[in-house]
Amino acid sequence: MKTELIIRSNSSDIDFALLRDGKLIELNNETTDNKFSVGDIFLAKIGKVLTGLNACFVNVGYEKDGFLHYHDLGAQVNSLNKFIKKVSTGKYKEFTLKNFRKEDDINKDGSINQVLKTGQNLLVQIVKEPISTKGPRLSSELSIAGRFLVLVPFSNRVSVSQKIADPKEKERLKRLAKSIKPKGFGVILRTVAEGKKVAELDKDLQNSLERWKTMCKRIPNTNTPTKILSELNRASSILRDVMNESFTNIVTNDDSLKVEIKEYLQEIYPEKEKIVKLHRSQVPIFEKYGIERQIKTSFGKTVSMSKGAYLVIEHTEALHVIDVNSGNRSNKAGSQEETALEVNLIAASEIARQLQLRDMGGIIVVDFIDMHKAENRNKLYQHLKEQMALDRTKHKILPPSKFGLVQITRQRVRPELSIKTTEDNPNKNGQVEAPIVLLEKIEADLEKFMSNSKGNKKVQLHVHPFIAAYLTKGVNSIRFKWYLKHKKWITIIPRDAYTYLYYRFKTFKA
Repeated sequence: MKTELIIRSNSSDIDFALLRDGKLIELNNETTDNKFSVGDIFLAKIGKVLTGLNACFVNVGYEKDGFLHYHDLGAQVNSLNKFIKKVSTGKYKEFTLKNFRKEDDINKDGSINQVLKTGQNLLVQIVKEPISTKGPRLSSELSIAGRFLVLVPFSNRVSVSQKIADPKEKERLKRLAKSIKPKGFGVILRTVAEGKKVAELDKDLQNSLERWKTMCKRIPNTNTPTKILSELNRASSILRDVMNESFTNIVTNDDSLKVEIKEYLQEIYPEKEKIVKLHRSQVPIFEKYGIERQIKTSFGKTVSMSKGAYLVIEHTEALHVIDVNSGNRSNKAGSQEETALEVNLIAASEIARQLQLRDMGGIIVVDFIDMHKAENRNKLYQHLKEQMALDRTKHKILPPSKFGLVQITRQRVRPELSIKTTEDNPNKNGQVEAPIVLLEKIEADLEKFMSNSKGNKKVQLHVHPFIAAYLTKGVNSIRFKWYLKHKKWITIIPRDAYTYLYYRFKTFKA
């Protein structure tokens, strides 16, 4: 498996594309004016306390107040309140919590008005970015994420990621964490901590501890609301969370960003520093690595897959619905059940990619093709779980029902990524898919047409003049690439009478 991170920097924002074996699996955007990212910590002011909801609204400086529920306060919120009061005076500078006397934990079934009051200052962390008309979702159970571990102030807990399956390794990591854990802090060991030595864990812990101290120094004489600790920028947070041996390339078109990434890798993964490169070609960076095309073909309502199958993705207010279709693929399987299983397995892999790529959250219902055998339904379920295992976002998958429906819940922490893939229809008013999306369908039909056309025949493709121009543009045109692949020249005939989306293949003897 080969992983690449391609970064395109513009004047106002930065785009991050994560490729696995050349296929786009994650697309992120960071704007320079985004002031409310997941992980940011604010010194905020409590607004209206709602006892009926057992929650309160919190002013963090966004146009809509953030929402803080009682269950998101954290058991140690009384200790946090006491700490904020002490540090706010400017006289208390014991930020390591060594000699800090903690308060009792709050009752898990208590009421929010017993803990917080309107006008009170509180440290809160963004756990969900503002989405649609809602303000950010907040928590006062603070955590500072490092590469190998997460530091949790006012806690004594030591836990290990559930994705580390080996019980001996879990026990080893717990033992190491307890030996280096500072008093007054809890530690959560991340999946990437597996196999790491105590020196690496301790270095990461000390970095997180320094970030905590820096944050605490900003609390005295600070007006509310104010951001006092920022999450790492998207480039650093992606590298922190997913950097491993499979990374072969990190390319950016911005020289200063290249230096910044190299410096960060020097801290967390020095042996990978040499894979950071600067894009110097005249061809735009996303064009060079085939990302622009993948964006156009991956974000539409209909998503093409191999062997003629396709997905239809619908978004509603309550949930996302994905329909799996076998399409017009030639059936080489022995039975309908085998065909259904083959298409469903292909679809499961693409669905796992689509959820991560679009960052779809909430409830997702997938209508797979019906399969009558329980063993095939289980095979599909296990395959989907394996494909989703690489997704860093929290999710849960239920086994397929007898109707072929699979329910997935996936945590939503930032707005879903939505990219327009249509263009103005040149034939009439309205919108149609961009030429590059239509190209996917043409190439799929061309594969079947070439395998079925025998003898010394010439092949013609009749299409709308706009599409004909798109296919023949340049010396290294799409038609020329078809010639290299199929060893047969495709004659393209522009047809004024054809609508934009209509095309037809024809053959005739030479």
